[in-house]
Amino acid sequence: GIEFIDSYVFNKVEHIRFNSTVGRYVGYTEHGVKNAEAWNSDAGLLGQEQGELESYCKHNADLYYSAILDKT
Repeated sequence: GIEFIDSYVFNKVEHIRFNSTVGRYVGYTEHGVKNAEAWNSDAGLLGQEQGELESYCKHNADLYYSAILDKT
């Protein structure tokens, strides 16, 4: 399967991450945890992130997979 991860990094520190396998945001700092709680309560935002898995990841994975098969 394909996993989509959207990380929010500031000053080289990851504060929050969306993981498509988990289906929600996870905070890694105090500020990140607060944002994760707020963002996880927003169904529209979660749906938008999950949509990236379908529209971006799976689309591009198909292209890369086809390119690899063409070379073998």
